[in-house]
Amino acid sequence: MPVFTGCQSTSGFISRSWFWSLGSAARYFVNNHPKFFTKDFAEPHIPCLMPETVSLLLEEVSEEALKERITLRKVTAAVDMYDQLLQTGTAVSMETTHELLDLICLYCDRNPVQEGEAADVPRLSWTENNNAERIFYLLPERDTRCYSAVIRGMVKHGAYAKAFSVYSDMLNNRTPGDVHIFNALISAAPEVRDGYSERWDLISELLNHMKQQEIHPNLLTFNSVLKSLRQCGSLARSYSPQTLNEMKALGIAPSLASYDHILAVFYKSGTANSDVLQNLMTELEGQSFTCVDPDDGESVCDLELGYRVQSLVEVGENWRLLGDSVQLSIYYGRFFNLLCMMEDVDVVLRWYKQMVPSLYYPNAQGMKHLLQALDTDGRLDLLPDIWTDMKTLGLYNRADLLEQLLGLMAGEEHSPELQEAFAVCALDVKSVFEEKAGLEWSASSLSHVTTLLLRASKAQQAWDMLKLFKAHNRIPS
Repeated sequence: MPVFTGCQSTSGFISRSWFWSLGSAARYFVNNHPKFFTKDFAEPHIPCLMPETVSLLLEEVSEEALKERITLRKVTAAVDMYDQLLQTGTAVSMETTHELLDLICLYCDRNPVQEGEAADVPRLSWTENNNAERIFYLLPERDTRCYSAVIRGMVKHGAYAKAFSVYSDMLNNRTPGDVHIFNALISAAPEVRDGYSERWDLISELLNHMKQQEIHPNLLTFNSVLKSLRQCGSLARSYSPQTLNEMKALGIAPSLASYDHILAVFYKSGTANSDVLQNLMTELEGQSFTCVDPDDGESVCDLELGYRVQSLVEVGENWRLLGDSVQLSIYYGRFFNLLCMMEDVDVVLRWYKQMVPSLYYPNAQGMKHLLQALDTDGRLDLLPDIWTDMKTLGLYNRADLLEQLLGLMAGEEHSPELQEAFAVCALDVKSVFEEKAGLEWSASSLSHVTTLLLRASKAQQAWDMLKLFKAHNRIPS
């Protein structure tokens, strides 16, 4: 029997993407046409089912109106309201000023891209004397939170040297920093120093400043150090294990990003150290992770480690860290290809039935690996079932894949029952070539189909195939 006869040609990840898109479409419609959703029938009230407030309600010049614009992420409108307040001599509280600076610095002095707008907007870069800088330097007093917003915004949007200049100004004014400032500056250290030693010296200097100011590092501090060490050449192989040990000594559990940075240090430019990866997997096994760093991720290297990583994925909700539907597909595709290349075919088929289509939607390359695994272990009797799955998966329009399938069927002669099944598949493939305009017969494919029909005693249909050689200007092989 086919593995999933009758299933729709959508995999688990495509299904999830489909439902996510439905939710996004529904939310977009609700938010952009709120007049159709004025009645709240839910008891108790469920905010996410009602339209979001996206239009400005307060028009008078006031701090409340400024807060409204900040809440709705209306960057330009918030800056305009702030300027109007200053022109009228109205003082703005420091708390609201903090929120305004956070907003401007996060979105680089521009309104955020809204749903329905082009997603391929160019990367934002910090501009000289933008509104964040202007407002920052207009303040009579600049506290830690103000410096933090501006420095983090400059680092986020590529103004690394300017961020360190503002940091120097902060030190000269004897304003204490916070952990967020140092995390940002540590991550920017490789961008303002050319030599590996100079980069590490700057990182060490920043860490010493934290110690002097009695600022306790957090996970992102150490991950910033590890990430910057990736750009410190051979020095990283000495200092990254020390950094990892230091964070453990402080009771800070490494995240997946921490281990990813360690692996990047020891597994590049042909300097792999298998002991590091083996020890890392031993440490990770059985743990459940949550995403605490944007760089959290994982990788698979060989069969044993592949199984260990998969076991880690299955703990708790670790599967969420695989990423979006595309990344999920890439992970399971690589895992399945690894199985096809290195595992017994019965084990491969168990995983195939377990993953397809709920977790993994094979592409042409994945199906080629499966066909190769079946050929290697002599399980060609399963080819008719695999052909049924290929049609269900929408993989019937790849000439190279069809030729591989036909070649395996025509390779050796089998029992009459299997030859009959192969002939049925061959005629099915013939129909695909006839119906799909983009597919062209090769001499090999024509020969394979003819051979399969002759072995099943279908002489007339085999004779019809010979006519196709002339029609398609192919020479029998």
